[in-house]
Amino acid sequence: MPPFTVLHVCMGNICRSPMAERLLALAVRERLARREVDPERADELLHSHSAGTGGWHAGEEMNPPASRQVTARGGSVAGFAARKLRSDHIDAADLVLTATADQQDYVVALRPDAASRTFVLGEFGRLLAGVDAAGLPAAEATPAGVYARGVALVAAAHAARLGASALPTDDLDDPWGRGDQCFSRVADEIEETVHPLAAALLP
Repeated sequence: MPPFTVLHVCMGNICRSPMAERLLALAVRERLARREVDPERADELLHSHSAGTGGWHAGEEMNPPASRQVTARGGSVAGFAARKLRSDHIDAADLVLTATADQQDYVVALRPDAASRTFVLGEFGRLLAGVDAAGLPAAEATPAGVYARGVALVAAAHAARLGASALPTDDLDDPWGRGDQCFSRVADEIEETVHPLAAALLP
């Protein structure tokens, strides 16, 4: 059911997955603006949220260097609070994007039926590049249109896996405790997937 829901997962939910959550939301807003649709409608079309495999940072704000990356790129960090991943988060997601293969394994162990819609972020970006957009439902800036196109996109990416595992290079490095340069590189890598995802949903 709409909106198309993307769940981002990392370890503590204060660095990688919050950046992915907010940078995807920003990318969708930017696509809507290009289509001359009110960017404030983004939440009707796509729900981007996140959680961590560990709950030790629950309730905390985004790590400051992560927050700086989001705001510097035009996104918002308002209202963010870290939380621990629960099974119902996975159940409600149409697409689960994890920072690493270990976290992908954690999600699938919790919910084996989510395997076909759970990807390492870099893996999904790599597979997305090979999806034939002509085979997807028509692109419409409506909740039902984005949902139908998103679900078909996830199915196509899963089919393109051909049963293969993610590559080590698909993982996002953990920037926790490192400098702004490392956070900037990780944010760049996140954008390499979330920008094409937003463009595929709203060409």
